[in-house]
Amino acid sequence: MMKIASKSVVYALASVALLTACSKNKRPDSAHIGKSSTATGIAYNAKDGFKTPKSFKGQPTGPNLVYIEGGRFTMGTLEEDVAGLHDNVERTVTVQSFFMDETEIANVHYLEYLYAIQRDSTQEVYEAALPDTTVWAGEMAFNDTYVDQYLRYPGFRMYPVVGVSWVQAQDYSAWRTQAVNADLARKATTGGSSKKKGKKGEAQAEVAQTQYTGGRAAIETGYVLPDYRLPTEAEWEYAAKALIGTQYLDENQSNQRIYPWDGSSMRKSTGRKKGMMLANYKRGRGDYAGIAGKSNDGAIITDEVFSYPPNDFGLYNMAGNVNEWVWDVYRPTTFQTFSDLNPVRRNGFLDDEKNYDKKDNNSLIDNRARVYKGGSWADVSYWLSPGTRRYMDQDSSTATIGFRCSMIASGRKR
Repeated sequence: MMKIASKSVVYALASVALLTACSKNKRPDSAHIGKSSTATGIAYNAKDGFKTPKSFKGQPTGPNLVYIEGGRFTMGTLEEDVAGLHDNVERTVTVQSFFMDETEIANVHYLEYLYAIQRDSTQEVYEAALPDTTVWAGEMAFNDTYVDQYLRYPGFRMYPVVGVSWVQAQDYSAWRTQAVNADLARKATTGGSSKKKGKKGEAQAEVAQTQYTGGRAAIETGYVLPDYRLPTEAEWEYAAKALIGTQYLDENQSNQRIYPWDGSSMRKSTGRKKGMMLANYKRGRGDYAGIAGKSNDGAIITDEVFSYPPNDFGLYNMAGNVNEWVWDVYRPTTFQTFSDLNPVRRNGFLDDEKNYDKKDNNSLIDNRARVYKGGSWADVSYWLSPGTRRYMDQDSSTATIGFRCSMIASGRKR
């Protein structure tokens, strides 16, 4: 019995020694930096010293956002180039990880924005933010109800906002950034909520309060999100294709995708909902939905933002319903001058607008022409392919274009 007891003690001491050695050898990382600086030895969060959270669980996922793991993909159209534009030739690019709205921005989201700026801004700013509801009007069509009702009537609250220009979408994104970060700062400076007690909550509040300036918590606290913004064209196309769903062993992919789902059919091919439409689009001349019944697409115009199955990233309506603005300035030669890491076209760099004869009305291309993608309720299936692209002036709007926001993923996703 004594020998067995002795062995137990030895094993216990060895385990303690091993754990101690492991804890001493543990290297700090961004999530757990330790109690003091490895560069100066000075303790973090000392009185009148540098304040930083001792632990960090990773960038919070903002409201309505879905994490999109970045990677390599073949950007470009897989459809036949029926217009002969050759403006999105296939090429390999890589995009870093980012977040994207799981749905298009809905009417109720935009009404929330209008309410906020009407309270805090001038009448001029409020009027500039109003969507153009007359985009529904037509001399030869009876769409009068949509002009008056679509944006504000409760029955349309979760339908995608339309009549919004690229500039208005960018302004909304800037307001959303401020609104979300203000709410995060408020929660941080109260320790999460008024009911949260204990040393941990008090410590979090102390760090946030110490560095709470300019209407939001300082970036160093970890209680602030990066900017909401329109996605780049590369981000949007990568997220729409969702090729993570076609991948198997060793980075091999079983197939490419013409649409945000497998196959060339616009209907679900298997399962309980076999035969149901996968997107809201125009099926043919004069055919916006099919005949009445369960097999049509269920929408004459737009549909609610959570309608139809999501793609493999969990994003809804990346094909159909409404087209979506993206960040990029349009150029037909972008594929020739792109960066192959996080590509974006901000302006006319390497392809100046003077190369296009807009002054004499021989072209529509300048630095105000912005790309939109995805197809809409009024488009045939060709435009639902993620690689197709069109453009319009950044101050223009239609009943077929909406938007969703994205956000960069900073650091590791844990």
